[in-house]
Amino acid sequence: MLKGSEPLKSSKKIILVTALGLGMLAAGAATYLFQQFVPNRTHVDPDFHTISKPVFYEGNYNSTSAIGEKEGLKLPLELVQKWIDPNIIYEKSTDSVIITTKDKVLRMKTTELSALMNEKPLSLSFPVEKKDETIYLPIEPLKQLYPFEIRESAKSGAILLFKQGDIIHWGKHAGKKVAELRTEGSIKAPIVSEIAVDEQVMILSTEGDWYKVQQESGPIGFVRKSELTQDHDETIPVQTQTSSYVSWKPITGKLNMTWEHVISKNPDTSKIVDMPGLQVVSPTWFSVADSEGKISNLADAAYVKWAQDRNYQVWALFSNGFDADRTTKVLSTYDLRMKMIKQLLGFAQTYKLQGINIDFENVYLKDKENLVQFVRELTPFMHEQGLSVTIDVTPKSTNEMWSMFYDRPALAEVVDYMMLMAYDEYWATSPKSGSVSSLPWTERSITALLTTDKVPPSKLVLGVPFYTRQWTEETKNGKLTATSKTLTMSAAQAIINEKKLTPTFLADTGQNYVEYKDGDKLIRIWLEDEISIKARAALVAKYDLAGVASWRRGFELPASWQVLKDALPTVKP
Repeated sequence: MLKGSEPLKSSKKIILVTALGLGMLAAGAATYLFQQFVPNRTHVDPDFHTISKPVFYEGNYNSTSAIGEKEGLKLPLELVQKWIDPNIIYEKSTDSVIITTKDKVLRMKTTELSALMNEKPLSLSFPVEKKDETIYLPIEPLKQLYPFEIRESAKSGAILLFKQGDIIHWGKHAGKKVAELRTEGSIKAPIVSEIAVDEQVMILSTEGDWYKVQQESGPIGFVRKSELTQDHDETIPVQTQTSSYVSWKPITGKLNMTWEHVISKNPDTSKIVDMPGLQVVSPTWFSVADSEGKISNLADAAYVKWAQDRNYQVWALFSNGFDADRTTKVLSTYDLRMKMIKQLLGFAQTYKLQGINIDFENVYLKDKENLVQFVRELTPFMHEQGLSVTIDVTPKSTNEMWSMFYDRPALAEVVDYMMLMAYDEYWATSPKSGSVSSLPWTERSITALLTTDKVPPSKLVLGVPFYTRQWTEETKNGKLTATSKTLTMSAAQAIINEKKLTPTFLADTGQNYVEYKDGDKLIRIWLEDEISIKARAALVAKYDLAGVASWRRGFELPASWQVLKDALPTVKP
């Protein structure tokens, strides 16, 4: 063995280990560089690849395919409800699709080429179709009623939906080879499609160094900004929709309406006092008579002539008779709803009415949507004849059949005015005595509709009571009981005069109040008078409401009309 051979062997080992270490570092570095900078070459299908004819809007696709093509294209109902109009309904009982717009009512039965537009025959090139419980709507009538645009890809059959006013940002691939469209903004994300040279794509959003884009053939993904140039913006044209109907409004001030309560006989108009400031009368003439949609009629042409000779508009009231079961039946189908609508139209023409006031009360919560549908179907026909459409609603409460069944936001979108019946805070059979309509309660009722339900103040009319109640409190078997009877303003004043009472103003109700003893009984009256009228008119001014509607004519003192006229805000013509 040569001298010094052991140290030489050790040096060789060190060199070998070092080389191995450097090799491993180089391999690790190479792997790291590959992982960081070498693009993923994996190709994947688009998310919507299982849908035969996908429909897109704003970069989103619908889970149900369209069917047909070109003029024969049909869109699934749930897509149309989601992206075009949520108020389109399918009525299973009549196998019909019903579309309502501001001035049109379209009824299409499945498989039938004959439809009804505002109850006039309309021929369809393609019918509504039902496949596996999915309802498909032909594109032709939809395009007549709604301002949208459809673009169908010749390459893939994909459908791009655009609405009027939409702005499309177009980008163009100006490179010399195809650009890769990836599932995420990273070169490590799989490739979902390729963008050809000079191909234009829609830019949906920006995420760092990447654009999220959509090809006209459907695929959506991410492309590097460096591979795309912003080309131009396209605005989908806005179609001007015209309607001959203009909602009636008072020329110089707020609306002032009163209800004329007709039970079986119309009033002797010669005995009706002058009503300065009044603009509209609403006689309670029409109501649902049976479950087949027949409407009872108490209208009187002589009353209409008397009213219109005095420049009063006549908005006849239509009631459901407060019969919940009957209401369920007559609202259940298009045919029954249309039967009532046609009768009302006939009455309006016969008696030369200028409006219809809808008063449906005591309605099952299950009929909430059907009531809205009735109003949506009724209004275009009324507006076509130049008639105003108004509806009465109660204040918001947890009572299902007297408050919760009103879809106030949906109804407010359709009608010309919504009358808030702000009375019966304490009702006739209330176990406790109290005001018919205290001012704080009235104000809370107003603000609930304006804020929670977003009813526009320009449509909200404050219903005010011309009546009060005389409450009798007594103790029976150790328990305090309360009973009441309705009083007109004059009847309440007669009691004050007879008993020589002096009204006291109650700050908590914003009203005058009287009480007196009758033996062991306590008689209490919260008064409706000049003070309460002025206070209610002040709420109209405070919230810039559309006006007032009073229940009812004949309950007021004659001087009330001038008081109300002077108290309501006015505007210059």
